[in-house]
Amino acid sequence: MSELILKGRDFSTEFIFSASRSSGAGGQNVNKVNTKIELRIIIGQSLLLSDEEKALIIEKLRNRINDKGELVIVSQSERTQLRNKQKCIEKFYELIVQALTPRKPRKPSRPTHASILRRMETKKILSAKKSLRRDIRDHE
Repeated sequence: MSELILKGRDFSTEFIFSASRSSGAGGQNVNKVNTKIELRIIIGQSLLLSDEEKALIIEKLRNRINDKGELVIVSQSERTQLRNKQKCIEKFYELIVQALTPRKPRKPSRPTHASILRRMETKKILSAKKSLRRDIRDHE
């Protein structure tokens, strides 16, 4: 499915990578080595996306796009820059495919006869229970 949507497009020329120190446990490796990778791509300036695709991506991924119009993806789970870079690229392609995949329209369904009967029976039971709470004078 993803091959159909992206049609062999290679976004690597549009990626902007930056490295920094990862947070969390890891000892000397974390304290010394810049293994956290940030992938940035300016969706609005992409030459590989049509205007409709850009609009769809910007709408669906608006929470991940900053004020400058950059889609920002971060990875710091691995111990090396290379693996974090690969993870960022994988996340990017997953997000793009997800954003460009059209949603199936919902088919409205009707309640079954049995579920309607169950609902009506429950309503009768609750009604009877509440009627017993009323003042005795109301029952006369």
